[in-house]
Amino acid sequence: MSVVYVREQRAVIRKNGEQLRVTAGNEELFTIPMVNLEQLVVMGNAQLTTPAAVLLMRTGIDVVFLSMYGKYRGRLTAMESHFAELRQMQLRLCDDEMDSLALATQIVTGKIINQRVVLQRRAQEDPHAAQTLDGMMHMLHSLEHATTLDQLRGYEGKAAAFYFDGIRTFFDPEWQFAGRDYYPPPDPANAMLSFAYTMVLKDVEAKIQLVGLDPYLGFFHTLGYNRPGLALDLMEEFRPSIADIVVLNLVTSGTVTLDHFEWTNDPERPVRMSKDAVDLLVQAYEGRLADHIYHPLANGQTDYRRAIELQVRQMARIVRGEALDYEPLLMQ
Repeated sequence: MSVVYVREQRAVIRKNGEQLRVTAGNEELFTIPMVNLEQLVVMGNAQLTTPAAVLLMRTGIDVVFLSMYGKYRGRLTAMESHFAELRQMQLRLCDDEMDSLALATQIVTGKIINQRVVLQRRAQEDPHAAQTLDGMMHMLHSLEHATTLDQLRGYEGKAAAFYFDGIRTFFDPEWQFAGRDYYPPPDPANAMLSFAYTMVLKDVEAKIQLVGLDPYLGFFHTLGYNRPGLALDLMEEFRPSIADIVVLNLVTSGTVTLDHFEWTNDPERPVRMSKDAVDLLVQAYEGRLADHIYHPLANGQTDYRRAIELQVRQMARIVRGEALDYEPLLMQ
């Protein structure tokens, strides 16, 4: 299955028989066969005609709209009505404080373990790595003592502070990365991280829609206005293993440099990625999703895109009462 990105500004996506035709002015850029198309990502000011939208919905293709710089705008999906019972079960599970806390703890555990693996890969080059890893391990052990979601969030937040302090060592000083900040991203590193996290979120939410769960009913990320709580929950373990790895590899290899960014006077976007930076990030992200890993639910090797779906299906089994514990996908 393939994912197609339309990044050409002012492009128009039209229906052409049982395929899509992408044009810019009088120039045809490319065509998109519907066969094996899994997702269409429309970035920036590209336009989607109504006949094209109807074709995409009729064939069950997920359509995601992002800004040119990776801000999530929304998605187009066909109406589905045969998941009502599953979503009722999900709502009842979300209403159970103890069950929600248990699932949230398992979700956060997977995230912190994977974050530690990312840092361990660079431990020999960071003289403070042992202290950072010890601090994260202490937070990891503290999770089991959390009796409320607020306590759990506190431990998760402290672990994240340790983690991003460790992540700073991956960046040369001129990157001016002082830690995670995203409202809005104030520097190139945070801009890349926010973009990569949006990419993970769109794919996790797509799999949640496919499986039939409600992306807005989460266990760790509880109800909030226009916030897909379950998608945010299930992306946690993939933040380090997919998004962070992509960004760190691009930076440490010198593939993306500070020359790929522009500083602006816009308080809503103080730093802007170039088109080349966006292209490199998208390519690296899709490459990471194609990486093969061992997954116990696949009884062997699979890629990260399939792994995301397997994790969502595992959560659906828990919602239906067919399993008790959520087992995050851990990095090796």
